[in-house]
Amino acid sequence: MGKKIKLIDKLRLGLAVSVAKTVTFAVRSLRLGAASVLPGSIARRIEPRLLQLLSQQVKNGVIIIAGTNGKTTTSLLLKTILERKGYHIAHNSTGANLENGLMTALLENTNLVGTLDADYAILEVDENIVPKVLTPLQPRIILCLNLFRDQLDRYGEVDTISKRWTKVISTLPKETVVIPNADDPTLSHLGQQLPQRVLFFGLNEPEQYLEAIQHAVDSIYCPNCGHSLDYKGVYLSHLGDFTCPSCGFSKSKPTLESSEWGQILVGLYNKYNTLAAATAAIELGVDEATIRDTINNFQAAFGRAEDLVIDGKKVRILLSKNPVGTNETIRVVNQSTDKTTLMVLNDRTPDGTDVSWIWDVDTEKLVERGGTIVVSGDRVYDMALRLRYSEKSLESNLNLIVEEDLRQAIATALKHTPDNETLHILPTYSAMLEVREVLTGRKIL
Repeated sequence: MGKKIKLIDKLRLGLAVSVAKTVTFAVRSLRLGAASVLPGSIARRIEPRLLQLLSQQVKNGVIIIAGTNGKTTTSLLLKTILERKGYHIAHNSTGANLENGLMTALLENTNLVGTLDADYAILEVDENIVPKVLTPLQPRIILCLNLFRDQLDRYGEVDTISKRWTKVISTLPKETVVIPNADDPTLSHLGQQLPQRVLFFGLNEPEQYLEAIQHAVDSIYCPNCGHSLDYKGVYLSHLGDFTCPSCGFSKSKPTLESSEWGQILVGLYNKYNTLAAATAAIELGVDEATIRDTINNFQAAFGRAEDLVIDGKKVRILLSKNPVGTNETIRVVNQSTDKTTLMVLNDRTPDGTDVSWIWDVDTEKLVERGGTIVVSGDRVYDMALRLRYSEKSLESNLNLIVEEDLRQAIATALKHTPDNETLHILPTYSAMLEVREVLTGRKIL
């Protein structure tokens, strides 16, 4: 933390930073994007150790936030908490969570000679590159949120990722603090195997149990012996209160009592994000009063339960990029009395090119309530077909509207939304960026 670097390294770093800042200025001046990745990519060619040289200058250490769902919201909450205590934070706020995006976020906080000014760096990291960046970053805290199936065309199964995480994390200094999700069997087991200091977060609220295990379940087998786990109850997907009848493996004890804490935004998944950030903040010495007040006044990150007002009508954007996340956003929609939903399905690189995951989503629960569902996106007909198969009879109360053009789809959905209701939009990642650009007139990336 806050280490000095050698003169020769300073010279190379200074050159890399100067070039990166020139690229950033050019891209933004020409309105070609947010320059959230390209500067890091170019600077890295000049100084391959860029990530290490920048991160070791962070005064109080690097905090990594990794997992399939919740990275952006959790990192923004923790960042807001620390900023309220007067700390200056480096953060990849655009969600660019691959190596070049991490470098660009750190470059934003450097001067022209490569001196970085940040008390903490909060970096949300794509789960697949965690093993590649842990050694150069040497994080002070690692938050492990969850592991679900997501973009299988790129990542593979969750147990493979977990084993890679465990192997690399175990080589880090003993003073590294690891904060895994106790309710995720894979991550609970990971935490129990590590030599570092481990704190857990999770729920202890049986009243929140689902009535049944969802179809989109990833890991209901013991990560220690392979036997089927016994669940007292599940909160979402495979997250819940579990034990193994064969080897005795069981859920780890969370540091915080979840029932004593409120949460940010809507949806049970945001209770997990809240507890993860609160556990990390307490570990960093932040007082509970500041944490609780920040939770009560938190504003959503773009596209994550974000509320907008468009033409006098309320719009809520709920990012829905994999089976578990989409099941949870459907649960949020079903808890409301609103009857209009827009679903936008893309299959671009940020979304994952394999959209077969939509057949693991419990869309039946959305269709059962009736109302109007407008579908759009690159794979609009795949989504429409999935919804049609979700109807229990040809005489359902669903008004399904298929609209290829996204602008027209948004206009149609708004038209069908009464003035006193909220339009819920459930887009995949690239679709969320497009939706926000249409609604606000501004690009994010």
